Amino acid sequence: MELGLVGLGKMGGNMRERIRRAGHTVIGYDRNPDLADVHSLRELVDSLPAPRVVWVMVPAGAATQSTIDELGELLSIGDVVVDGGNSRWTDDEKHAEELAAKGIGFVDCGVSGGVWGLENGYALMYGGAKDHVTRVQPVFDALKPEGEFGAVHAGKVGAGHFAKMVHNGIEYAMMQAYAEGWELLEKVDSVTDVREVFRSWQEGTVIRSWLLDLAVNALDEDEHLERLKGFAQDSGEGRWTVEAAIDNAVPLPAITASLFARFASRQEDSPQMKMIAALRNQFGGHAVEKA
Repeated sequence: MELGLVGLGKMGGNMRERIRRAGHTVIGYDRNPDLADVHSLRELVDSLPAPRVVWVMVPAGAATQSTIDELGELLSIGDVVVDGGNSRWTDDEKHAEELAAKGIGFVDCGVSGGVWGLENGYALMYGGAKDHVTRVQPVFDALKPEGEFGAVHAGKVGAGHFAKMVHNGIEYAMMQAYAEGWELLEKVDSVTDVREVFRSWQEGTVIRSWLLDLAVNALDEDEHLERLKGFAQDSGEGRWTVEAAIDNAVPLPAITASLFARFASRQEDSPQMKMIAALRNQFGGHAVEKA
């Protein structure tokens, strides 16, 4: 099939290549002309035979909204837009309604795979009407990993990004657990080779995973992570997962704690710990360190 792809960054560029390797035609547009096959959304739409499928891979929020707004003016009845970025599921419902009013279909797709996806394939979670999903199925089949698993029609519009959001929330908690275990191992004198302890867990243990493999890769590059600053950004999905849990009264203590740990990483001198130190000094006479 022929596909329009908007956004050719680290993910989008590799996805274009993987889809082409599967024998499909991809016409890509990016604001960076060095990456683009065409130089405007209008040119992209005009280059595709109807009915068209256009896949959007741009940052969530305003960038996605403006792209979908413009595509809504350029596309025709029977065309389909796929949002493969990290949009919030509530935005999907809004976008689907706006495009449906013009006779344009909409599918949301959570994509996981990062920089490894080109060779290994991308895990895909997509939501939307069955007929719209069917139109895009050849692209899903091209992007997914080889084998039986790796892709799912998760449900209605918004289900794909909701599933990917929960996936990322779980990812937060798993990474936090590995990080806490690593710090504790590094802290004690009795363990003299933390990196090899992590490596030994890669086979035969219940905590082996791709994240563990990546942790070992990182420790091979910088054994004690001395070249890194203890700062971790959050991309939004962790917050949305916690907010959804509150809305649905679902307890998520591990995921919530991992999100708050990210916030703590941004404080070189924690105001909260100042108050805790002051209180310990007040009630117990415990020593405090002066700034």
